[in-house]
Amino acid sequence: MQMNYKYPYTIENCVGEKIIFQSVEPSNGGDKVILDAYCKPGAGPAMHTHFKQEESLTVVSGKMGYQLLGEEPKTATAGETVLFTKGTPHKFWAEGQEELHCKGWIHPANSIVFFLSAVYAAQNKSGKGEPEPFDGAYLLTKYASEYDMPEIPSFVKKVIFPITNFMGRILGKYKHFEDSPSALK
Repeated sequence: MQMNYKYPYTIENCVGEKIIFQSVEPSNGGDKVILDAYCKPGAGPAMHTHFKQEESLTVVSGKMGYQLLGEEPKTATAGETVLFTKGTPHKFWAEGQEELHCKGWIHPANSIVFFLSAVYAAQNKSGKGEPEPFDGAYLLTKYASEYDMPEIPSFVKKVIFPITNFMGRILGKYKHFEDSPSALK
């Protein structure tokens, strides 16, 4: 399901996050994406869920704050590994004043390189942490079986996003998504 990217492949958003996808390697149960993740102080992805993937991050430098939905925040320091199991809502960030650098993997790869590339591009388009509304609606509607943002109200995900996605199609806003991978069922 991965598109043809040349590795290493780097994405960066306007809010202080950078991912270098180093490679995609064959593994039992599907390909595994090997990556380096960087977050500037205070930066990191919002609470999110991978329904079909595990994500493992080992802190190389800096301090990682992380949280599972409904739990108290925790921290990990250099050499410590945090595993986010599939279906577990989570977030992480650079805790303190030092940039966070983690090495890790996401397994199976599925559409993750495309999805995160598109999310970062939509954030850069909006100039803030929230993706540009049409792109965000498209991504979170099409890939709802794979990814979720649990802190977005259900009404927005079930009513507003589909309407925005439909309007985006009518207005021709999704030409840049024509070759996007199919969503998993």
